Amino acid sequence: MSGIHVLAIGAHAGDLDLTAGAVLAQQVMNGDRATLLHLTLGERGHPRTPVAEYAKQKREEAETFADRIGAGVRFLDYEDGLLPEDDDVKMRVGDLIRELRPDVILTHWSASIHKDHSRTHRIVQDARFFGGLKTLEREHPAYWASELYYADNWEDAEGFAPDVFVDLREEAYEVWSQAITGYAFARGETYGFPYVDYYRALTIVRGAPAGFRRAQAFAAPKGSRDLRLTHFGPNNENGPNNEN
Repeated sequence: MSGIHVLAIGAHAGDLDLTAGAVLAQQVMNGDRATLLHLTLGERGHPRTPVAEYAKQKREEAETFADRIGAGVRFLDYEDGLLPEDDDVKMRVGDLIRELRPDVILTHWSASIHKDHSRTHRIVQDARFFGGLKTLEREHPAYWASELYYADNWEDAEGFAPDVFVDLREEAYEVWSQAITGYAFARGETYGFPYVDYYRALTIVRGAPAGFRRAQAFAAPKGSRDLRLTHFGPNNENGPNNEN
């Protein structure tokens, strides 16, 4: 057991649940902590359900997912599609990094067809900086999250080149695979995209080249290529030296 804390920061409830949820479930099984932070609920993502009603539904779905994989969950109150990119949101996320003190942060890749995703990428970059800035006085003391990785999302595919492959045990995959079906959008009930089928299949696609039956893949800001891991954090035989 590595005893670490992984913080997954997504633009919308469901984003990191899909792309990193199996890894989060496995970290929890290893005795680690995992927390999902949703900057918005993704409440404008249903073509038939009113926004306020879908917001309530998404929050409940996010809480249920986190509970099923044994993770914590936090929410900020920004609006889907209208996520700002200013110092206020960056400071708020930075404050949560100081409070939660994660060893590892997972978030979106820089390029996306959804502006909330690309904004979240940049928000997290600056929030990590603000979180670790010792001369910036906030409620909690400064804290530097030592590892940062970007999740494998079909909406964030432009320029994404995975170099971190986390081997998934079958039990972790099954927990995640069942938990993710709690999201209506993941079941294809909003716009029809087969999210569950896609991301289940992607675990095989990403695992095979790394020599694993299943894996979830991430990109590192810098470091060695083709990293194969069993968990994030210290004491990984093939782990990255990622002190950016």
